[in-house]
Order: sequence, then C-alpha cells, then structure tokens
Amino acid sequence: MGATTVEPLPAQGPMVPRSFVVRDRVQETSDTWTLTLDPVLGEGPAIGPGQFVMVYVFGVGEVPISVSGAPDREGPVVLTVRAVGAVSEAICVTEPGGILGLRGPFGTTWPIAASAGADVVVVAGGIGLAPLRPVVLHALAQRDAFGEVDVLYGARTPHDLLYTSELERWRGSASVDVTVDAAEIGWSGKVGVVPGLLPGAAFDPAKAVAFVCGPEIMMRFAITALLDRGVAPGRINISLERNMRCGLGHCGHCQLGPTLICRDGPVYSYETAREWLEVREL
Repeated sequence: MGATTVEPLPAQGPMVPRSFVVRDRVQETSDTWTLTLDPVLGEGPAIGPGQFVMVYVFGVGEVPISVSGAPDREGPVVLTVRAVGAVSEAICVTEPGGILGLRGPFGTTWPIAASAGADVVVVAGGIGLAPLRPVVLHALAQRDAFGEVDVLYGARTPHDLLYTSELERWRGSASVDVTVDAAEIGWSGKVGVVPGLLPGAAFDPAKAVAFVCGPEIMMRFAITALLDRGVAPGRINISLERNMRCGLGHCGHCQLGPTLICRDGPVYSYETAREWLEVREL
C-alpha cells in the first residue's frame, strides 16, 4: 500500500491513533499474516498478554486485533491478522514500510503471571492461537515457574495451522498436541476437534489453570471438557471478542450482559462469564 506518505500522528488522547510502520510481514496461511510494527515516534507501548489494540488503516477504517507478541515488552507490536473484511484485508496487504495507526492497548490480560506454580493448559482453535501466543511465550520464558505446560491446538486443515515452525520449537519445553478437522494428503497427525484432546492431556486438574480462545462453539465444548476433567470454573479463562469499536467502553457496541468487553474483557474467568454465555442470543 502507498501509506508511507502519511505524516506521523502525535499522541492526542486515547481516540487518536499513533503511527506505526510495518517492519516485517510474514504469511502464516492463505488468508492470515503476522505483522511486526515499530512506532514512528517514541517507544512502543507495553502490552499485557491478552490485550488488544485498535488498528486503523488510513482511508479504510479500524478494527480490534489482539496482540500476539511477547508480553509486557516495550517496542515492536506483533499482530497476527486474518483477512475477513475490508479493514483486515487492508491490514494484511500492508507491506513493510507502510503506515498503520494504533490505539491502545485496551482490555484485561490473561492471568499467566499470577498462575506461577500451576499447570498451564492452553486450548486454542484456529486464529485463537494468536491471542494465546503471549501466554505460551511467557510460560516458556519462565519455564521453572510452572508445572506441566500443555498446548492443545486445532484448525480446519493442516494448511490453516498457525506458527507451524514455532509449534515444533515449543515441543522442546511443553507438551504440544495438534489436531485438524479434515486431513489432507501428507498429514500424519491427529484428526478431530480440539476439545477431544483434553481427556488425554497430562495436566493435574487440581492445580491447572486453563486459557481458552477460538470459535465460540469450540470454546463451549472445551470448557465442558475441562470441567469434566475437574478444573474449577474460576481457573478457566476465556477470551471474548465481539463488536468492539471504541476500546474505551463509550459506544456500547460490545456489551455482553452487564459488562462491556472492551473495558471489562476481553479476558474473563469462566466463573464470571458463564451466566451470560448460557443466555441464548445474548
């Protein structure tokens, strides 16, 4: 994109995006890219695991994207984006040197730092691994602080899997179990849904803390499987992202029951969120 002519925007409050330049762009799947962005002016924000930023494409619009880089580190911002609409498609085609606007970070964080001593269970479906990648990076960087680290991940097909080379590296320090809904020629791994991996995972339910993100139907079945294994509702954490627009709790588009996801989420304890998730069409 010819966005390099846009002048850097100075910080003027939480509704004004800061200018970031795309340093690197890596294609993950046929419709998903990972972009590394550097601030044009000053330092990048320190972003907690699970938080999101509002990403603005000049002349196109703005969408919320969860950050997928190493947590709490000032500097580059890493975003894994799936092209599913006009704005996300424009983000994905922004080449190195292009300029994007960022607001934030916003929202709550995964409680990974507070989970020291626990078994860590990461359950991800499809693009849901991107918001959970900071959890895995934190757990592996502080490996001695945690017990078992299980990464359970699934996608529609082998070609839809994210971070394939990184998944292999994680196997050196964590138990990584991968499945796909539909196999293809050359696939020798598991076939099935992600919740089906939970009964065989090695974690101790009494001391496990779970982190779940993916399509809503997948999360519902994963939560049921975790509860069946004996994980307490208060130790299951989920990420909910729907209709976020302002990031500040002003517009009300992301209301879920009595909560605003951009302000009170996107990360919730299942113990807190389950009463809203059980209401049809809420």
